[in-house]
Amino acid sequence: MISHRNLAGLIASAVLLAASAVHAQEWPSRNVQVISMFSAGNANDIVARIVLDQTFRQLNSSWVLENRPGAGGTLAVNAVAKSDPDGYMLLLTSSTLSSQVVLHKSLPYDPVKDFAPIALFGVQPSVLVTTPAKGFKSVADLVKAAKEKPGTLNFASAGIGAASHMAAEKFRLAAKIDVIHVPFRGPQEAFAQLLTGAIDYYYLPLAPALPHIKDGKLVALAVSTPKRVEQLPDVPTIVEAGYPDATYLFWGGIIGPAKLPKAIVDKLHAEVEKALANPAVKDNLFKQGVTAQTMSVADFTKFAHDDIAATVSLAKEIKLQPTN
Repeated sequence: MISHRNLAGLIASAVLLAASAVHAQEWPSRNVQVISMFSAGNANDIVARIVLDQTFRQLNSSWVLENRPGAGGTLAVNAVAKSDPDGYMLLLTSSTLSSQVVLHKSLPYDPVKDFAPIALFGVQPSVLVTTPAKGFKSVADLVKAAKEKPGTLNFASAGIGAASHMAAEKFRLAAKIDVIHVPFRGPQEAFAQLLTGAIDYYYLPLAPALPHIKDGKLVALAVSTPKRVEQLPDVPTIVEAGYPDATYLFWGGIIGPAKLPKAIVDKLHAEVEKALANPAVKDNLFKQGVTAQTMSVADFTKFAHDDIAATVSLAKEIKLQPTN
């Protein structure tokens, strides 16, 4: 027999669920603010606009992107973590969320407990590139040169903890080579130094690498994915080169504050998946070097949390020290 107390609890729960369902049906009734931890005009913003423009057209609503790159992006992340869980402030996220965990001694938010993953947009490989003047025709050539003269070859990154850094570190560990890391203040500076010959190799995101590979300014030695990419069908994977432990994917997606109602999460997730199935969206993502990829909310949650754990493990292995 149900007690008055239990009955009251059941009624309260039912009322909350009903209210959540009604709220989800009404959502979004105004602009949805999507916060980016990056500077305006970066590749993550471009991908978000491709996906979310279509998503919100389907919802007969609108959204606005706000860039808050301060404090290594943690200001943006914290703003969403502390926001009202009403679906009107969301976070454009990526592998950078994992990097923040190892780059800061402490964070004002918990990257696992304070967020509700919603949907993955897609994944982007990095390309291990060098210049023709270096003379490397394959990953084997690069590894051979590094082992013949330990501590002489160098690689660039867009900064400590950046995707280009972590991808190169996974390769360094897998190949067991002694090379020098040269961090720069961003991808443009790293790329410029690569072209001058000051840098021996660089893990460059696929989209900006493509035109320079095609015009012969860069030599693509391998892609960081387990499978070859359509844009560079003749370039082997790092797995094919003999280093299965060196795979690395840069991913992007959208998340919200932890207490975001499940009904809103499910609604937005379904619309993002529908947008990703749109041929025009898939084609535009392809041009950006991104492969549209869908996952259930549960799988995306596990994927994001596993990525954080893997980044923490890699940071310990390479003895990466927090910058602040």
